[in-house]
Amino acid sequence: MKIWVDADACPVVIKEILFKAAERTRVVVTLVANRPVRIPSSRYITFVRVVAGLDVADNEIVKRLVAGDLVITADIPLAANVIEKGGAALNPRGELYSAENVRARLSVRDFMETLRATGIDTGGPPVLHKNDRQNFANQLDRFLTQVSRK
Repeated sequence: MKIWVDADACPVVIKEILFKAAERTRVVVTLVANRPVRIPSSRYITFVRVVAGLDVADNEIVKRLVAGDLVITADIPLAANVIEKGGAALNPRGELYSAENVRARLSVRDFMETLRATGIDTGGPPVLHKNDRQNFANQLDRFLTQVSRK
């Protein structure tokens, strides 16, 4: 099992949680981005740089992941592709996507896209709060504990 990170938009504090988890559990964490990302020196933490472009990093993650891998992303279409391929997806706020809830999230996302296309300002995502970071760390720990038991 590996952890893949959609690193272009992943908050630094979430990456730090992942780096600690990689060292603690000896699970390989690979960050994928189209620009350089600072990572600590570790045999459990790697980086893949892709060319710039729409969904290039997402496509690279989907191409490389195998069933059972975990992907860290706030990108709902990527999460849907990961689940379809047999992986798991966790967003930086600690929500573990499932086949059921990712469909609902896609519907809301598509609706918001339609609103933005008509010129309505829908705002951006809310600020990542301390409890979001804690939720992420807790959900990651639960996921890694379940995997280690198998």
